[in-house]
Order: sequence, then structure tokens, then C-alpha cells
Amino acid sequence: MSLRQRLVSQSSVIFGARLFGAGVIFLAQAAIARFWGADILGEYLLIIATVNIVAVVMPLGFETIGTYFAAEYRSKGEGRLLRGFMLRAYGHVAVTSLVLLFLGYPLAGLFGEPGRVLLAHWLPACLMALATAVVYCNSALLVGLKRPFAGFFADTIFRPLLIVLCFALAAMAGNAEAKFAELIWLLAIGFAVIAAAQFAWVLRAVRQVPEAMAATAAEQKRWWRFALPWVVIALATDFFFDIDLLLLSHFLDRESLAVFGVCTRVFSLVAFGVSAVYAVTLPEMFERNAAADRAGFMKQIGEANLVACAISVALFAIVVLTGPLLLMLFGPEFQVGVVPLAVLCLALCVRSLFGPAALVLSIRDRPYATLPAIGLGMGVLVGANILLVPAHGLMGAAAAALAAQTFWSAAMWLTAKRMAGIDVSIGPRLQELLAARRVKDV
Repeated sequence: MSLRQRLVSQSSVIFGARLFGAGVIFLAQAAIARFWGADILGEYLLIIATVNIVAVVMPLGFETIGTYFAAEYRSKGEGRLLRGFMLRAYGHVAVTSLVLLFLGYPLAGLFGEPGRVLLAHWLPACLMALATAVVYCNSALLVGLKRPFAGFFADTIFRPLLIVLCFALAAMAGNAEAKFAELIWLLAIGFAVIAAAQFAWVLRAVRQVPEAMAATAAEQKRWWRFALPWVVIALATDFFFDIDLLLLSHFLDRESLAVFGVCTRVFSLVAFGVSAVYAVTLPEMFERNAAADRAGFMKQIGEANLVACAISVALFAIVVLTGPLLLMLFGPEFQVGVVPLAVLCLALCVRSLFGPAALVLSIRDRPYATLPAIGLGMGVLVGANILLVPAHGLMGAAAAALAAQTFWSAAMWLTAKRMAGIDVSIGPRLQELLAARRVKDV
């Protein structure tokens, strides 16, 4: 099986699982909107967005580099270094969860509407954040250890099914507020059970990596050099719309916020199809770079970009055609999100055209070089929201998000080209294919 075929095959399985999970979540969220009201759905989305953002910070960036270092230590047979990395990552989660529980409560009220919603469900929200942070660490390590299905399925299959189960159980409570409170508690307990089960799988996989040298001070500094910028990268990419949702809570009413939140969940679903391509190819990219195989390294990037672009275009077309039907599940008031959803999904094409610049810069030991581009993108997001959302509502929010992602993707690509000397966009691979076609025609 060729590299391109294998990438398509594994990415398709992972994306298929994500599609199934997202479909289940859509049904649950549609049921919340239909039976408990759009306001309750807005509160639910605010809690989930806040939990996701807090959870990605709790390991202090180590979950964002877990795939990278797990792939490196597995390829070199350095099991003791891998265990040392894991101890540090999960230790950070344990310490920050205690800080969050006891010190976060008095600070949450300072964040306006999101803080007010969170305070009403503080204990289950903290448990959800802890479990989610553990799942992030588990998944990253399992993907780096060449177990992508075990890494992704906890979040793509089991947690969505849990949401449906918890909704069904919570529906037996009293009024809508009581049902919602019970739902949050059930989700928190269920998330913790899933995180513990997946962690046991991580321990099993790590035992198969041979032991070598123990973690040294120099290696620990290297972890921090990668982790600190990558936690910012993860927040600005994987959790971009969670941050955006919190920003928009100051401009949009609860119902409009719920509509935009549903649109961002659709985007996150289709974006996962593109992200899965790069996650699957990361171990091979690292091995080519370690072997100083520049041609093989560039081929890995080119093939991944081709697959990612093809998937992004196909997914954009699917969203344009099926968007109205998906949003109709939530009620007629959600139909105003059809055009903003299409605008959001254009960002997928932008990402895949410019390529995995942040990944390449980290492989070349220059992770900090990505921070100015991220700062530019987030600055554009905040400024565009202030300028566009009050006048144009949901369309303004979608346009602001597209502008932010375009600016930072272009800036990231330019940074990688200048500092690493590599054009990570789809351009070089397309040129190779066109040149080969011309030679064949001759």
C-alpha cells in the first residue's frame, strides 16, 4: 500500500469514527435545543468551551507535544525517557487540577457571562476539565506510539455515546434547569471513567517500549522549549472556536451564541478530517527527518497536503449541501447559520493550502517561531469581532474567524519558509506532479 493510500485509509477510518461521534453529539445537542430550549444549549456550549480551554492548559503544553516525543522515543527505543515525560505531563494535570478547584472559584466570576454559568456548575466542571486533560495526554501519546485508533476513539466514539446516555438519564429529572444540572454531573463522572480506561491502555502500550537512558536535565529543558509555544499553538488552532465563542458571549445574545456554537461544532468536525491526515503521518515525518532524508521528508509533507486539500474541498462541498438539513435538526431558528457555516468551512481550504508549518518548525527545533503568527491571527480575530459582529451579527463573526485563520496561516507559512528553508504549502508537490505529467506527455 502506497503512502498516499495508507494516509487515506487510516484517516478515513479515524474521520469516519469522528463523523459517527459528531452525528451522535448533534442529535444530543439538537434534543437539548428542542426540548430544553436554545438558552440551555447556549449555557451547555459555554461550559464545554470553557472546560476545553482550561483542560488544554492544565498539562502546561505537554499534551500538545506528546505525539512528537512519543514518536521519537518509540523510534529510538528510549522507554525511560518516555516514562519520565509521562510523569511530568500527568503530574502537571494533577497539580493544576487542585489549583483550579481551590483558587479558580473566586476568579471565575471576573470573566462575565462565561464565569457566571461556570460557577453554577463548579464541581462537575472541574472534574470534566481534569478528565478532559487526561484524555488529551492519553490521545497524544497513543498516536505517537502508532496506536491512532486507541488515541482518537475515546473522544470520537465513547464520549459522544456517553453524552446521549447522560441526556436520556437527565431527562427524567424535574424542570429544564434541574435536567441540565444533572446532565453536567453525569457527564463529569462519565468523562472520568473514560479517561481512566484510556490511561490503562496507555500504560500497556508504554511497557512495550524498551528502556534506555533516564531523563536528563537537558532533555527536560527540551520538553519545556517545545511545550510552552505548543500550548499556545493548540489553543489558537484546536480550540480557536472555543476562545471565539467566549469572546462572542459579550456581543451575541444566548440564542445567537447557540447558533454560532453549533456552526463551530460542524466546522470542528470537518476540520478533524484534515487534522487526522497530519496526525497519522507525523511519526513517519519524524523518522525521515531523523534520518536526514530531505527528499522523503518533503514527500511526506507533499502527500499529506494533497490528501488534506482533497478532503477539505470535498468536506466543504458536503457542508454546503447538507448544512441546511443539519441545522434544521436544532429548530427553524438555527437556519440563519447556513451561510455563516459555509464561510467558516472555507478556512479548511486555507489551512490545507498553506500546509503544516507549525509541525515542521517544531521538527526543526524552532517551535517559538510560530508565536508571532499566532499573535497576529488572534489579534485579527479580536479586532474583526469588535468591528464586524455588532453590525453584522453571525455573518460578521464568521467573516472575522475566516480572516483570522487566513492571516495566521499565511504568516506561519512565510515563517517556515524563511526560518526552516522549507515551503510547506501544497505548491511544491503540485509543481512536481505537473512536471511529471508534462514529461509523460512528451
